Amino acid sequence: MSRAVYGGLLNNPPKGSLMSIAPVPPTAPAPAVRLRVPTDEDALFWHRVFDDPEVMEFFGGRRADFSVYEELTARQRRHDAELGYCLWTVTDEDGTVLGFTGAQPWPHTHYGPVGAIEIGWRLGRSAWGHGYATAAARTTLERLRAAGVPDVVAMIDSRNARSIAVAERLGMRLAETFTTPRPGQEARCYRLEL
Repeated sequence: MSRAVYGGLLNNPPKGSLMSIAPVPPTAPAPAVRLRVPTDEDALFWHRVFDDPEVMEFFGGRRADFSVYEELTARQRRHDAELGYCLWTVTDEDGTVLGFTGAQPWPHTHYGPVGAIEIGWRLGRSAWGHGYATAAARTTLERLRAAGVPDVVAMIDSRNARSIAVAERLGMRLAETFTTPRPGQEARCYRLEL
């Protein structure tokens, strides 16, 4: 099921209905977002907002156990302490957790851009279509420049049009493609010099 934006409001269509994705106009003002180092509580928030087959479509298609998010938030706190950047928790101006965005060293050694710093984002479905991912990723790029990171990559499933659009809005360009360990999955590697 897709989603649609009508009059600037995100509507959740009834099951089985066909809707289209309306992109955020390029002239729309960026929404206010805040990025923070993930807390222990954020593991629970991430677990809840990502408990959706559409959100997880390109990450195996099913929800991850709570323990995965406990480990992930703990690893991000270590990254922030050691590197000065991580996958930060994204909130709106009211403090509602929307998901995460940020950067970390590419975590795999057997495929992909080994040794690169990967920028990434994942938001809960209710946050889609409002410009939050792009706004949070731009803030991430500013923080990475300040930390002296020379360039970043974004590894995106070739079928994930929404994330590809975010990468292109950031000025990232397709550099190469990789076959992933998941059967039939191809990942596009976008790059950006900072």
